[in-house]
Amino acid sequence: MDRQDRREWCAHVRELGESALAPLARAGEPGKVNRPLIEELGRLGLLARVFPDKGAAPAVDLCLLRESLARVCTEAETALALQGLGAYPVLQAGSDEQVARWIPRVTAGRAVPAFALTEPEAGSDAAALGLAAERDGRGWRLSGEKVWISNAPEADFYTVFARTTAGAGARGVSAFVVPADRPGLSGEHLEMIVPHPIGRLVLDAVPVGPQDLLGEADRGFAVAMGTLNLFRPSVGAFAVGMAQAALDAAVAHAGERRAFGGVLKDLQAVGHTLAEMATRIEAARLLVMSAAEAYDAGEPDIVARAAMAKLFATETAQYAVDASVQIHGARALRRGHLLEHLYREVRSPRIYEGASEVQRTVIAKELYRP
Repeated sequence: MDRQDRREWCAHVRELGESALAPLARAGEPGKVNRPLIEELGRLGLLARVFPDKGAAPAVDLCLLRESLARVCTEAETALALQGLGAYPVLQAGSDEQVARWIPRVTAGRAVPAFALTEPEAGSDAAALGLAAERDGRGWRLSGEKVWISNAPEADFYTVFARTTAGAGARGVSAFVVPADRPGLSGEHLEMIVPHPIGRLVLDAVPVGPQDLLGEADRGFAVAMGTLNLFRPSVGAFAVGMAQAALDAAVAHAGERRAFGGVLKDLQAVGHTLAEMATRIEAARLLVMSAAEAYDAGEPDIVARAAMAKLFATETAQYAVDASVQIHGARALRRGHLLEHLYREVRSPRIYEGASEVQRTVIAKELYRP
């Protein structure tokens, strides 16, 4: 797509978000999987843009989708992103049978996946995960705990990363696709400030076999990182969308709110804040799109560029939402206000899929890579 096509397509996505998806989001129960919303994402063809012809979406398309939806309906954006995050390992490393079983259902919005990587003692340090996969004949038994898992415990299947070789770090991790009805698999919801579903999983000798293995044994860490390298720039796009929504609200409010004998926008302190917000948001958007284009082109420095995009965009979004709240004053803190909602939403992207401190560490290491 050229720039004009992109603009028109993004406007179309925003219109769908406002007219068709936002009402379903409002009707959903916070903290629970909103299946009508996910099904509508499938019916509208938006999930098909994430998995076009059973392939992976270009990173640029994924970023455009996520930013556009985030500007008008963060719940729809997050539901779409979680469909992609949970199912992309299957698409990336699954067998023909695994892909055929799950991807069409995910694309149609009829199956809900989850990406189960994080553990109580292994968050950003994903190579330290310890959920055990013990040999049991030709298969394994999975035992341990996963936590802060989006869509848990309501997902229809989980991409579970487990340790198949003790003491091997990242080289001893395998990835499995685990249907939710497997014996020994249970979980609970976790009450969070964000409105989307997050939970804890407990695996008590859950049986998995060779047919559930994604790719090769002990090569699952590469599956996880391949997924995150695609989705990290688009986390930045999600952040840019929220930041733009905050700026739009601040511009509108400052242009009509009267104080000190005039409108807020004419106060230098407010005008300079709006200018700073707009400049940072545009810089974040360009960094995100540059990283996405680098991913699609197969450029070798994608790890650093994805980390830069996620770091700068999520930190920018935190600044923009906070600044917009300050411009609005107390009204923005009232339950149900757009900025009250964004204030709760904007905090977690600086943590998940690699905290900001981890992104800085990644960037610094990449500077010394031969």
